[in-house]
Amino acid sequence: MNVEELHAYCLSIKGTTDCLPFDDVSLVMKVMGKMYALIPLDNPELQITLKCDPEQALELRERYACVEPAYHFNKKYWNTISLNREMKDEEVKKWILHSVDEVVKKLPKRVRDEYE
Repeated sequence: MNVEELHAYCLSIKGTTDCLPFDDVSLVMKVMGKMYALIPLDNPELQITLKCDPEQALELRERYACVEPAYHFNKKYWNTISLNREMKDEEVKKWILHSVDEVVKKLPKRVRDEYE
């Protein structure tokens, strides 16, 4: 997967928007206005930072060498995945959707209802 495919996949998810709120190289993906992914555009290795259930975050780090605690994020909830290593694209997509679900379930009920 390349950065264009990754970006397009994220944008295909219901309610997703993108922006560059921090700088010109940190692409943030949001669902209903809340961040669920960050894609650094200046990194030579394609990566994505995703929100994760705390227990599953630890399991992923143990299972895959390409998954590590996210730098500058709450490491209890956020993982960075280096793409094009041992995790297949379909598995990455699964974790992107998991991140969206983690964010949506924390939204106020009114916003969750609007999303669904």
